[in-house]
Amino acid sequence: MDPLSALLGGIRAEGSVVTHAVLEAPWSIRFVDGAPLTMVTVLRGGGTLLLPDGTEQAVGVGDTAIVRASDPFHLADHPATVDRPHVEYEIACFTADAECTARDLGGIRWGNDPDGATALIVGAYRASGHRHERLLRALPPVLVVNEGTEVCAWLETAAADAALRTPGSQALMDRLLDWALVCTLRTWFDRAGAEAPDWYRGLADPILAPALEAFHARPSERWTVEALATESGVSRALFAKHFTKVMGRPPLTYLTECRMDEAEALLSDTDSSIAQIAKSVGYADAFGFSAAFKRHRDVSPSAFRARLTVSSGQRALPRGFRGAFGHRRPHP
Repeated sequence: MDPLSALLGGIRAEGSVVTHAVLEAPWSIRFVDGAPLTMVTVLRGGGTLLLPDGTEQAVGVGDTAIVRASDPFHLADHPATVDRPHVEYEIACFTADAECTARDLGGIRWGNDPDGATALIVGAYRASGHRHERLLRALPPVLVVNEGTEVCAWLETAAADAALRTPGSQALMDRLLDWALVCTLRTWFDRAGAEAPDWYRGLADPILAPALEAFHARPSERWTVEALATESGVSRALFAKHFTKVMGRPPLTYLTECRMDEAEALLSDTDSSIAQIAKSVGYADAFGFSAAFKRHRDVSPSAFRARLTVSSGQRALPRGFRGAFGHRRPHP
C-alpha cells in the first residue's frame, strides 16, 4: 500500500449526513467540531475562510478547500460579517448531544437559489486512531484546489440523490466524500512540487517509485539498500545517491523513520504486543525494536503506550463522519 493510501486509512466517511446549503448574505458558518480535516466545496457564490491564526482564504466557484484546524473557525460571505448582525450557522455534529440529521437544516434549504446566494457542500472528517497524523503534518492550515464546474455539477447531483434517501444513497455519499478527499489531496500534492512531502515526491520518481512501493507494501521485510536498488533495477550506488538527493536523507534513515511512525500508530491504536509490533515493522525481535524505538523517540515502546493511555484516559474508539448544518442562530 502506498503511503498516501495508508495515511488516509484512518480518515473515512461513514454514516455521513451531507447538506447542500443555500445561503443568503449576510451569513457565517462556525465550525466547532475540532475535526482533523474539514472539506468545503463551493458550487455557486463564494466566501472567506477565517482561521484561528488570523489567516483569511477566499474561496469561489469550483474551489474545494481542506482545512486542518482543531480550534473553531468560520466561513463567511465576507470577512467583516462575523462582527456584524447576521445569521450564524453552526456545525457541531461530533459533540456528545449533537443530533445532526438531514431534517434539521436550521433554515438552510434545497430549491432554487436566490440571486447572489452561495451554495456549498461541506464535510467534516473524524479519524480513527493516530495513523493520519503524519499526513496532517504535511498539510498547511488550509489548502484550496479548483475542481471546475463539471466536477461541482456532479457533486451536486450526488448530494441531491443522497438527500432523497433512495436505496444505496448513504453508501454513495460516504464513498463520494472519500473519493473527493483523496482526489483533492492528490491534486494539491501534484501541484505543490517541492513543497509536497518527500514520500509523495518519491512515488512520482521513476527510479525510487518501485522501491518505495515495495517497502510500503512489505514493511516487515528486512530491507537493505541493495535490496531496494534491485527493486528499482539500478545499482546500489546510483540508488543511494539518487534517493538522498530526492528524499533529503539516506534510504535506511527514511525506512527507520517510516517504521517508527508505523510503530507509534500500532502502539496507539492496537493491543498488539511489543513483539508483534516489532515483527510487523521489520525487526527480528522485541529487544532490537525497543532499542531502536527508544533511540528515535526517547522513550521505550511500553512507556510510550502507558503514557498515551494515561493522557487519554482510555483508548480512543473509532469515530466516523458526520457532516451537516446543525444549529441556526442570530448573531448579534
